[in-house]
Amino acid sequence: MFIITLTFADKSRAGALMDGHNEWIQQGFADGVFLLVGSLLPNSGGMIVAHNTSREELDARVSDDPFVREGVVQARVDEVSPKRADARLQFLVA
Repeated sequence: MFIITLTFADKSRAGALMDGHNEWIQQGFADGVFLLVGSLLPNSGGMIVAHNTSREELDARVSDDPFVREGVVQARVDEVSPKRADARLQFLVA
């Protein structure tokens, strides 16, 4: 499982790229890779929980995000090895 943090670097250009960024997110869900997407508060970027992919595939996917490609955000990808979870999230535990 991975946690992707997208921190704004140049928020002024986000509006022009938002449609492409949202399409990129939608594709991540359609591909079964993204589990959760949300905003970092207060308005400092976003966060994605991803699974069902390799680190190499995820790094390539993240680099395809228009926000990342155009320098609107800086991306950080952390790999997590879940050990315990609530019953509703048990599918995430290796």
